Amino acid sequence: MPNFDLRTAPLRDLNRTLHALRPDTNETHWTVTGPDGRHAIAAGLDAPISVEIEGNVGYYCAGMNKLATVLVNGNAGVGVAENMISGLVHVRGDASQSAGATAHGGMLIIDGNAGARCGISMKGVDIVVKGSIGHMSAFMAQAGTLTVLGDAGEALGDSLYEAKLYVRGSVKSLGADCVEKPMRDEHLKQLADKLAAAGLTGEVSPSEFRRYGSARTLYHFHVDNAGAY
Repeated sequence: MPNFDLRTAPLRDLNRTLHALRPDTNETHWTVTGPDGRHAIAAGLDAPISVEIEGNVGYYCAGMNKLATVLVNGNAGVGVAENMISGLVHVRGDASQSAGATAHGGMLIIDGNAGARCGISMKGVDIVVKGSIGHMSAFMAQAGTLTVLGDAGEALGDSLYEAKLYVRGSVKSLGADCVEKPMRDEHLKQLADKLAAAGLTGEVSPSEFRRYGSARTLYHFHVDNAGAY
């Protein structure tokens, strides 16, 4: 199992090495020590490898991830898993703003809290936050799911498209065009699957959550809705 210590070697060398790995590589599990809040660690990966980071990371960790599993044993800065395509990113601490922003697929799990704009413009990713999320989360979220075991801040789901939002706790306020919707059997099944994928089977029940989605009044401009834009 290769180990890379960022206190003794440049971050550029780490990412260059990881980018050079082919899908059939034998070096499938990497450990990174001494991250000390450096930015863009394990960004742009494109191989089915596992990277375990021992400590806190800075901006854009695991951004543009494809196929890889990235585990952060610490907190993450702005934009963790931004524009992720596939794979798994798991933060065992808290995440700052814009976690999972614009991500197209895969799963992002945050064991702690996530800051403002979690899941902004998400395009198919599944995000599970075991704590609470900040304001303007899921702004213009287009597809995928955002599951929050804690509370949500102001303007949840502002200008939402077709992403599905599940919140177990309280919601401070809903954004423009975001409304509470009924939890039908299909949604309970979907939520159960996401909770299971995040290792939460038996810890919480899908029936404890409420679902939020788009009222679909802002899809196309209409003068009667001008005040909502």
